[in-house]
Amino acid sequence: MRAANGSTRASPRRSFISGPYSDEGPTIERLHEFIRESGYTFDGQREKHHELYLGDPRRTAPEKLRTIIRQPVAET
Repeated sequence: MRAANGSTRASPRRSFISGPYSDEGPTIERLHEFIRESGYTFDGQREKHHELYLGDPRRTAPEKLRTIIRQPVAET
């Protein structure tokens, strides 16, 4: 998971991605793997997984779209 500037910006709860929406599936899979490896489990009881889109796909080139993916977690 890489931010637009190339740095990794991830926590067990959220990830920032830059690029087309078609890249979200593989990024979510890596986020889920990172959550498990970090000793957390998915916690959908408090809130559900959601995505924040930081661009307008009608006016933004796919490679410049940005998304924040949030996945609720709980410590194991």
